[in-house]
Amino acid sequence: MGYQEFTIEGRNAVIEAYRAGKPIDKLFILDGCQDGPMMTIKREAKKHDTLVKYVTKERLDQLSETGKHQGVIAYAAAYEYAEVDDILEGARKKGEPPFIFLLDNIEDPHNLGAIIRTANLAGAHGVIIPKNRAAGLTATVARTSAGALNYTPVAKVTNLAKTIEELKKEGLWFVCADMGGTTMYDLNLKGPIGLVIGNEGEGVGRLVKEKCDMVASIPMKGDIDSLNASVAAGVLAYEIVRQRLQA
Repeated sequence: MGYQEFTIEGRNAVIEAYRAGKPIDKLFILDGCQDGPMMTIKREAKKHDTLVKYVTKERLDQLSETGKHQGVIAYAAAYEYAEVDDILEGARKKGEPPFIFLLDNIEDPHNLGAIIRTANLAGAHGVIIPKNRAAGLTATVARTSAGALNYTPVAKVTNLAKTIEELKKEGLWFVCADMGGTTMYDLNLKGPIGLVIGNEGEGVGRLVKEKCDMVASIPMKGDIDSLNASVAAGVLAYEIVRQRLQA
């Protein structure tokens, strides 16, 4: 796969992208525009659960690369998303208990790419991200992942908390990272597990955190109180790896 990131401008181009099945992460639409083609775009966006932002013409002009946006700009993923079932099937094929990263509000594409890279190297079977308030699979993510995006499936879901509930039925336990949790070395992180990481500003959201079975903290001895999200993901992931190797 290449690193092409699609920025699609113009009404017909966006409609054709939807009809061709291109995964569109986000739409910017001129606020108040209600003509026929725009209504078609809005229907397609609703059908595909695309994040839509209504903005001014000045904002669209800033975002436009061609100057011919016709009131709409779409950001489409550089890579296709997997399904959650694909991730579970990958674990089954390897004969391993599932190990999945779930990312809550990771909006920085560099962080997302770095976490996907870590997930691959730690032997995780996939990564799950929410559709809203999250970076998509852009070219920046692909580059930062250093090729891991070619091998590690990423699924996009509407509701992370609901997805955790569904995965619990598949036998997974969930641990989230939080400074107020139990020291990670004192937790049993073996078996089928989902590692939940939030951003370094807000951490894991309340509803998602409530669905987790364990809350893990990383021992820290320095003068600041938080790690970058991708670093925290790496530290916790390798404690899981250590325990899985001992199982």
